[in-house]
Amino acid sequence: MADTLRRLVNSSSYSVLQDKLEAWYKDYHVFSCDQNLNRCCELVELTSKIQGQLFTILNLTAQEGGHYSGVDTLKSRLLPWLGSCFTIAASSVSADTSLSLIQESVEKDRKIRELSSAHESDMQTIEDRLCSTRMELDSVKQELADTQIELDSTKNKSATTLLATEDEILHLKAELRVAQDQVDLYKRKLDVLDDYERQIRILRDEVSFLTAEKTVLQERLVRSRSSSPLPRRSRSVSPVRGESPTRAQLTSSSRHARLVSRFSDLYATERLDSQSLLRRYIDDLETVQRILFIAVVESFQAAKLAYRQFKARVRKTLSSTHIGPESLEDAVVDYIVRNLDLYDVQTSVNDVINAMNVNPRISFPPEVDFVLISSFIREACRIAFAMQTLDPPLDLAFSSDGELYSDVKYRRSFDSEFTAPLVAYHVWPALLEGDTVILKGEAVTRRGALWRSRSRSSSPVRSRSGSPSRTFMPSRSRSPSPGRLSSSRL
Repeated sequence: MADTLRRLVNSSSYSVLQDKLEAWYKDYHVFSCDQNLNRCCELVELTSKIQGQLFTILNLTAQEGGHYSGVDTLKSRLLPWLGSCFTIAASSVSADTSLSLIQESVEKDRKIRELSSAHESDMQTIEDRLCSTRMELDSVKQELADTQIELDSTKNKSATTLLATEDEILHLKAELRVAQDQVDLYKRKLDVLDDYERQIRILRDEVSFLTAEKTVLQERLVRSRSSSPLPRRSRSVSPVRGESPTRAQLTSSSRHARLVSRFSDLYATERLDSQSLLRRYIDDLETVQRILFIAVVESFQAAKLAYRQFKARVRKTLSSTHIGPESLEDAVVDYIVRNLDLYDVQTSVNDVINAMNVNPRISFPPEVDFVLISSFIREACRIAFAMQTLDPPLDLAFSSDGELYSDVKYRRSFDSEFTAPLVAYHVWPALLEGDTVILKGEAVTRRGALWRSRSRSSSPVRSRSGSPSRTFMPSRSRSPSPGRLSSSRL
């Protein structure tokens, strides 16, 4: 039964019947009588076929129900309908009325379909408008979110500008204090100007002495050449080089003594001035001493790096034009000695301050800036840069908190525990010439120094440089000079 019903539904017989009726109605007045009769017969045949399929479905449905199922329905509906069709002569409803009812039903169905399609069209239009409204709403929400973000950004910028203005005011105040301190420092330096002039006179006398010694050596060389029968043999035996030494070689001893003296003055004068300046902002003396020690160490590191870069530039410049008896390296060193003022010390000072700002071993209140001791750092950088021009160059001894105390490298500070074997922290580094200590450093020894150093920082001092101390130890047997004797007061 299901297959028969499916075929009847798929064939759309009623739709075909309705279409034929509508087509016949449109062309009824055009067709002839025979054509109209043929059309009516076609519709009757089609109706009979549809009725035959319906009766087939009725039969199959009755068979599926068994012997007794569907009996009441057949009695109440099918049999009275058959009886009325075959026995009743005239129906209460005329044919025209039946056709008009069918026509009204078709018209109502058509109107229902039209209304349904119109409703669907309206629903689609409403849905499109709803989608567009939702998109506009999303766009408005996005604009609102962007406006909120811009508002928050404006608020943050305003707050940042206000904080920056306050920071600038604090920075200007700090710079004003630094300027005042530098003015005081310069006033104190003017008091020791006479001492510097005296040292200049001593150095000039030493230069005159060395010049006279050079003249004597040259006269000896001339006499030895004139008295020798074999010129080649006399040149091989002569202990003096034929080339004339450069200015850097002539004054190496005097510059060595002068730099050692400047390094000692840095410890005895500028260090104490900077320590007094920092004590205005930091109460802990140990922290102040650590800051100054690290400043000297970082200054030597920055100056050595700057010297290597400066020397490489000078060597590259002179390599293409260098001629003469002296070697290229001697010419480079001589040029650097003559032009120490070309050293960009401010860049090294900035590098030292940046390195100290990230050093984990020192801490300070937020209102203190290492720019306060920039003059001290600048002097240390200049001394360290000039020390690199010596042969051999002067450097600082390696130091780390918690190391074993050495009498060769350091002396104990007044507040140290003299029985403690380890260094708690360093006040001043030792100055080396090669592997020999020529100026002792200063260290504080206390018991438990290793535990203190590990609790303060997990890494040793990052630099291997330092500055002079109060104890002067000559590195090799040299003739005493006035510049060197001036450092004995340490």
